[in-house]
Amino acid sequence: MTVNGTDGNAVNGHGHRPFVLKDTPVENLRPLRVIVVGAGFSGILAAIRIPERLRNVELVVYEKADGVGGVWHANRYPGVACDIPSYSYQYTFAPNPNWSALYAPGSEIREYLEDVATRFGAMRFIKLNHRVEGGEWDSVAKKWTVKVHNISTGETFTDSANILVTARGQLSEPSWPSIPGLDSFTGKIMHSGSWDTSYDFTNKRIGVIGNGSSAIQIIPQLQKIPGTQLKCFMRSPTWISPKFGDQGMEELGFDPKATIFSEEQKSTLRSNPSLFLKFRKVFEDLGNTIQSTTILSHPDQISSQAFFHSSMTAKLSSRPDLLKLIIPTFAPGCRRVTPGPGFLESLLEPNVTVIPSPISSITPTGITTTSPDTSHEFDVIICATGFKVGTAPPFPILGRDSLPLTQHWETFPSTYLSLTTTHFPNLFFLFGPNSAIGFGSLTKILEGLVDYLCQYTRKLQKEDYASLEPKPERVADFAEYTQTYFKNTVYMDNCNSWYRRGDKIVGLWPGSTLHALEALRSPRWEDYNYETVGDTGSNRLGWLGNGWSVTQMKEEKGKHGGDPSWYLNEDEVEVPKEGRPEENERWGRRPWSH
Repeated sequence: MTVNGTDGNAVNGHGHRPFVLKDTPVENLRPLRVIVVGAGFSGILAAIRIPERLRNVELVVYEKADGVGGVWHANRYPGVACDIPSYSYQYTFAPNPNWSALYAPGSEIREYLEDVATRFGAMRFIKLNHRVEGGEWDSVAKKWTVKVHNISTGETFTDSANILVTARGQLSEPSWPSIPGLDSFTGKIMHSGSWDTSYDFTNKRIGVIGNGSSAIQIIPQLQKIPGTQLKCFMRSPTWISPKFGDQGMEELGFDPKATIFSEEQKSTLRSNPSLFLKFRKVFEDLGNTIQSTTILSHPDQISSQAFFHSSMTAKLSSRPDLLKLIIPTFAPGCRRVTPGPGFLESLLEPNVTVIPSPISSITPTGITTTSPDTSHEFDVIICATGFKVGTAPPFPILGRDSLPLTQHWETFPSTYLSLTTTHFPNLFFLFGPNSAIGFGSLTKILEGLVDYLCQYTRKLQKEDYASLEPKPERVADFAEYTQTYFKNTVYMDNCNSWYRRGDKIVGLWPGSTLHALEALRSPRWEDYNYETVGDTGSNRLGWLGNGWSVTQMKEEKGKHGGDPSWYLNEDEVEVPKEGRPEENERWGRRPWSH
């Protein structure tokens, strides 16, 4: 393109070598490549938003499984279901009025994610049966080199990208218990996160290790299978809450016990958008307004603990021994609180025995406990022992100077706002350390993370940066902020939880969902260190290009391409509301926030 009135060879005022305009429009659509690892909730979202919001960005999502859905594709144990109202566990842009139940079964969530990925075009970018086996930062090329194994063909190949995104989730790598003899058991052994759906439990002697969220859902289902005898090894007490959605159902005029929705109810929600929005907002509001119950000694925390205690006592009144064993002394929320419909009732059944004694070893025929020293024989052992949280991915990631991420995070998974970390340029975490939530909408946080990723990618692309890396002092600040926030919360009470590593919280965002959204909405680029692309000389504004905009070019396509008066379009003009300006600036009605 000829740039009128410009002398590209003029010497700038700083006395340095001549500055030459970059022959691109100011939008500067420098080509970039992004690799995303994992096609669960956040990976699918990235495969929708990146192509929608960015141009000239090549994208590939590698997923090791044979289908999308992440944890919802992998977890197929009996009873697997959403433990919060499903209407608060979906993308905001793809609300589903067809959930069969208030707490949708896992298979339905998996089908929902498959539908969204197909409907919004994400499958174009997702390569199934492709397992990422390693990633290394190339400091010369300023790119990530990624090793990928095609499970279907057996081929292993190398790919590269400007940005590497891990979207593997916090609940993706099963954590097996460290029990002597685990590999010696000659019967069937499985983890809740890698369930064998072909196994027939009929007439089997079953040992269940753990009493977290998975075990709470599994035990009532296995108890109902004919001929089963269950022994549940529960060393840690746990809170079983009333169903989270009861209050919302009552507010909407529904029977809180009738959580299975009829075709008539679903048809009403489909045909009445305003009612459906109200339905969604009731559950969303409830989740976003219970933060006070997570603050130790807060009146709301005290009253909720009393309510939980009363509810559990009523269900186990005939078994004071179980009550003494299972009701915790720590506050609800220290461990993940689960509604667990039918769980407490199942413990009262004659084919279920609760074993509080510590496990000393696993033998070829079963489990040996201490206090007293007793052997228990089983046909199948189920490890409902959770996942590895706040850890590096199960493949090597090497940053600057070949620093392994496992070494970098050996004592604590330090990040900047859960998104990035020092020594690993252009490595971005979706649902990484400190990004889950103890209450409120997790899926909306994931949307906030992906929105940030899009801005992060555009920053590199438009302003000719080769890499972004958070400043070490800002990473340290976030760690200090996070642990200070959690000091007086239920999460630091005396319990064992996947939220924690030692005396530090590694799983949760330090605040509410709404707090996270506001923190992520407008990136603080001053918190990053930058590397520029190539030799840009002394002028750091070369990204301004040649003085033209793509909107002036008729051949360009896109939202504004070829439209030289785009700012007059109805969807671009922001008309002030009539009345006093301060009336438009009340909290919750901020026009500048959109």
